[in-house]
Amino acid sequence: MKISKTLFSLFTAASLTCSAISQAQQYQIQHLEPLSWWTKMASNKLQLMVHGNNIAQLTPKFTTPAIKVVGVHPGDSANYLFIDLELATSLTPGSYTLDFYHKKDKVLSTQYRFNARNTHSAADQSFSPKDVIYLITPDRFANGDPSNDNQPTLSEGLNRSAKGGRHGGDIQGMINHLDYIAAMGFTQIWPNPMVENNQPNHSYHGYSATDFYQIDARFGTNELYQQLSEKAQQKGLGLIKDVVLNHIGSQHWWMQDLPMKDWLNFQAQSFTGTHHKRESLHDPYATEYDKTQFSDGWFVPSMPDLNQRNPFVSTYLIQNTLWWIEYANLTGLRVDTFSYSDRKFLTRWTQAISREYPNINIVGEEWTTNPAIVSYWQRGKINQDGYQTDLPSLMDFPLQQALVNALTKAESWNTGLNQLYQSLANDFLYPDPGNLVTFTDNHDMSRIFTQLNQDVARYKMAMSILLTTRGIPQVFYGTEIAMANPGTDDHGIIRSDFPGGWSTDISNAFNETNLSTQQTEVLNFTKTLLNWRKSATAIHQGKLVHYAPNNGLYVYGRLLPLSISGNNVMVIVNKNQKQITLNPNDYPAITGQSTKATNIITEHDYALTKEISVQGHSVMILELKR
Repeated sequence: MKISKTLFSLFTAASLTCSAISQAQQYQIQHLEPLSWWTKMASNKLQLMVHGNNIAQLTPKFTTPAIKVVGVHPGDSANYLFIDLELATSLTPGSYTLDFYHKKDKVLSTQYRFNARNTHSAADQSFSPKDVIYLITPDRFANGDPSNDNQPTLSEGLNRSAKGGRHGGDIQGMINHLDYIAAMGFTQIWPNPMVENNQPNHSYHGYSATDFYQIDARFGTNELYQQLSEKAQQKGLGLIKDVVLNHIGSQHWWMQDLPMKDWLNFQAQSFTGTHHKRESLHDPYATEYDKTQFSDGWFVPSMPDLNQRNPFVSTYLIQNTLWWIEYANLTGLRVDTFSYSDRKFLTRWTQAISREYPNINIVGEEWTTNPAIVSYWQRGKINQDGYQTDLPSLMDFPLQQALVNALTKAESWNTGLNQLYQSLANDFLYPDPGNLVTFTDNHDMSRIFTQLNQDVARYKMAMSILLTTRGIPQVFYGTEIAMANPGTDDHGIIRSDFPGGWSTDISNAFNETNLSTQQTEVLNFTKTLLNWRKSATAIHQGKLVHYAPNNGLYVYGRLLPLSISGNNVMVIVNKNQKQITLNPNDYPAITGQSTKATNIITEHDYALTKEISVQGHSVMILELKR
């Protein structure tokens, strides 16, 4: 489906009066959004935003009775018109004529497309604990099409030598390496945002949108993004979109001519930044000033904060999200800076998405290590203030910090492995802890290999725990070869280029050429673990049962109900430097009636009636034969 960025007006002298021809020269459609829509959506409401010269003066009308104009709202700017539509159930796919009148004269006409809805939406099989998500920074993964590296209409060009510059990675690069991603054992892809970011610098990360409906031309096209989703699904990989609701880029086309006076927060003032104190939303002693400052303040001067209390902003963001889900047949969403948006809007947004896609999984980012705050946002949570969203999942920042501390802090009654145990014990705060997205690192923090002091044994322990505990694991690209950022926390270094993604690269992780011994060891270990997990039903559906850590030893299990076939799993974490020997019968809540077990890495078999030796600084994962 070909969709152009600007929908140009279509009219002919034969269909217009001489007076209308003269008036028509005053008007021009520059943007009409959403770019298209679908029949048979759950909601029969649609709001079009039309942007063009003096468009607010005109009266719109569709030529078919199946599309009824039920409301017309001029913007504060004379160049915006918001049109409320009611769609009949009889509406069939096709292009329909939208006419614009000045008084009685038709002065402008355009076509608007309604497509047939996906009969088998990928969102019906959204990401869940059976999956492992591969997080990719597209600009730094692979350059599959060097011809799009520089674009005459976009301000920042290729500069691979600059750590914060554009390096050329793109959608074609991801498509070219879908086989690698699938073979590693990943089942979902989450790329950082790829919509247009026409900012003068640091545009590669994607979080400063300048056009919500267009893929950045340096990454490819809307059509290529569709192909990425389609080809990924052919390989057994879902595609998760990274959504930014809170802010835009300072070069967004709105900023040249804002639709309404209250389109942005703190719009009429000099830069007012957020204080990032998310506690203020929950603090019983907080002032309204602090609450407003958190939600309405801008991140930085280059990221204007959207005012979702404006119903037109709210509707625009909801429809844009729905458009991308249907257009690209997405399997899920990740929402950036979730709690910074207006709370009532977040409820409306999550409920609107879930109404159209009841099975879709959505994970929100609430960057705090306080589980009481993270759990506040999850669907089903009964909060003291009565607030509810329909958000199914959140990023588990508390567990991430606990995992790092568990492996790097000395053992005591409340440090080391006890911090991991305590974090999981806090799961009583969550309505659905098994649906949280867990991770060792991401694009905004030091890589896990650096956090673990470049220790391969600790790395293997971290990955073993991540991929066997409850939740939906997410792995940052390059983690599988222990990419690191020693001596710096610069994001441009953290998001370094993946080796082999550029034709001039000497080493290539995609085909394991010229990797170090350490990189090869880590890659093979991670690949084995990931591919085992794909069929480990107990990890997907099993109950988590654990024993409190003792003397640097932590034992937990993933146990299936008898009604589900498959092997239970026992995980033994030995943080001690020395080998330890344990009796499996000391953990009857996990071993149950099982008498035999297999090490999933070494494939060595064990009799559970005998003692088992576990190497120092390691994790042993055993499948228990039922």
